[in-house]
Amino acid sequence: MNEEPALLLDARGVTKLFGGLVAVNQIDFAIPEGAIVSLIGPNGAGKTTFFNTVAGIYAPDGGTIAFRGQRIDGLPTSEVTKRGIARTFQNIRLFNNMSALENVLVGMHARLKAGPIGAILRPPWVVREEREARERARSLLRLVGLRGENEIAKNLPYGDQRRLEIARALATEPKVLLLDEPVAGMNTQEKHEMRGLIEELREKFGVAILLIEHDMGLVMDICEHITVIDHGVTIAAGSPKDIQANPAVIEAYLGVPEEDDPIPRPSEPPSSDGEQT
Repeated sequence: MNEEPALLLDARGVTKLFGGLVAVNQIDFAIPEGAIVSLIGPNGAGKTTFFNTVAGIYAPDGGTIAFRGQRIDGLPTSEVTKRGIARTFQNIRLFNNMSALENVLVGMHARLKAGPIGAILRPPWVVREEREARERARSLLRLVGLRGENEIAKNLPYGDQRRLEIARALATEPKVLLLDEPVAGMNTQEKHEMRGLIEELREKFGVAILLIEHDMGLVMDICEHITVIDHGVTIAAGSPKDIQANPAVIEAYLGVPEEDDPIPRPSEPPSSDGEQT
C-alpha cells in the first residue's frame, strides 16, 4: 500500500483583510512533497493575495501556514525564503540593469555565508564560495535555457525574462516554488517549453510547485491537484477531471463548453491576473 507523500506546506483557514475588504477568506491549501498543484480563479479572486501571504509579503489576519511542520505565518519574506519557499511574480521583477548572471547571484544571497568583513578581506574560503556560486548560477541559467550570462536583464526577450526570474528563484534552493502566471504573454512554442521546464524542475530538484495560471490547457495537463477560489473563497478542489466537471467552476471561471467539447476551457484566457489585493 503506497503512503501519501508528506505535506511540505499546510495552510489552514488563511484569511487576509484590507480594511473592510475580505480578500482571502478561510482558505485551506496543502502542497505535498514533489507535487505540482494549482490555484485558479477569475481576476480579483484573491489568488495573488494568497501567494503573497504564503511568501511572507503579507501577514495573515487569520489562520495558520505551516512549512515542514513549523509555522511561518507572519515571518518576514527573508526568513520564509531561508526556510525553502521561493516565488516569481505576475509582473516580472528583475534587476533590470544587472546581467542575467548577477540576477541569479542575488538570489543566492540567502545561502551564502560570507558577511561584510569576509567580502572585504576575501579569505580563501570566501573566494571559493564566490567561485562556486558563479558556477552554480551558470548551471541554473543553462537549465532554464539561457546562454547569455552577461546579457543585461532589461534587454532580454519577454520569455527569457520569465526564465531568468525562475533561475533566480531556484538560486535560493527552494523546496516549494510559487510560480505566478509563468506562461502569461507567451506564444504556443514558449508555453510548451515552459511546461517542459516545470516538469524538469520537479524531476531534477524534487521541488514542489504551486501555479497561479489562466492557461487552462497547462493547468489541466500538468497539475495533480487544483484549488479554485472566487471572491476569496474556495469553491472547488480536486483533480483536473473533478474540476473540469464541477458546475460551480464552469459557471464562475471555465465557461460553458462548446457542444461536443468535454473539457471546458476559456476561449481567451486573460494575460494578467489583474489583482491588486
